[in-house]
Amino acid sequence: MRQAQITRTTAETDITVSVNLDGTGVYDNQTGVGFFDHMLDQLARHSLIDMTIRAKGDYHIDDHHTVEDTGIALGQALAQALGDKKGIRRYGACLLPMDDALVRAALDLSARPYLVWNVELPTAKIGTFDTELVREFFQAFSTHGGITLHVDALHGINSHHIAEAAFKAVARALREAVETDPRKADAIPSTKGAL
Repeated sequence: MRQAQITRTTAETDITVSVNLDGTGVYDNQTGVGFFDHMLDQLARHSLIDMTIRAKGDYHIDDHHTVEDTGIALGQALAQALGDKKGIRRYGACLLPMDDALVRAALDLSARPYLVWNVELPTAKIGTFDTELVREFFQAFSTHGGITLHVDALHGINSHHIAEAAFKAVARALREAVETDPRKADAIPSTKGAL
């Protein structure tokens, strides 16, 4: 079973993340940050990864620690659920349009974390959400998930559309990468024999 649960408790946040990589995209995400919950719902729905997240953070300061630490815990849960990565496709990519926005995501579940982020969000806020936290989430997620992740916004004028397209594009790429390759279900997808 490719499932995992991670609990992360610090002086700033208390977070529990559960994932099932072989789900149908069922989600129940409650972080206390409305727009972020909406983005996490998109991540689950479009990756077909069942996801339940509960987070409490130091909101009296801002949303930064909650968003970043959720990315850390979600990345750790993904890595744990993948195990030795036997049989996965490993790579995934998506070119995702959403109204004015067009975002490309490509990733490798390589255990070599690296984020390339070419995404300009034209406003500082989406509602009350700081747009700079979109990158912070993906930095934490890619680092702790062991993901090489490239995200490029090719077009876009609306911050909400660009951010949502980024989450959906990463989700679709992740869906492809975690899927079992029927032609190599018994092999680790690397000439090294390990990832």
